[in-house]
Amino acid sequence: MFDPTDPARMALDGMESYCTAHPDSPSALRRPSLSLRNRLWIALLGPSMEEGIVGLGDSVEAALRAFDAQYNVRLRPPSASELSSFDAQRSRTRKFSERACRLRRREARR
Repeated sequence: MFDPTDPARMALDGMESYCTAHPDSPSALRRPSLSLRNRLWIALLGPSMEEGIVGLGDSVEAALRAFDAQYNVRLRPPSASELSSFDAQRSRTRKFSERACRLRRREARR
């Protein structure tokens, strides 16, 4: 007999509905596991909440939306400003390394 309050059925129906409405979302593409703990839905991709990507919500849809947001934050490519900051740091490190090599060569000649 069909029980509309069955968490497994709710998870399955909620996932199908969300993925149909958002076919290119991380949830639709990666299909995180869904579980219900103390009336809180958990969407998890990974071995544990500490190591994986997690979305929490009071409904399946809210948990999947939160999962999508976390997935995009954790796995997004760096922004242009982050790249320019990284390039500037790399340039300073390279200049320091080159200076250190020149000093070592001078010391070795003495």
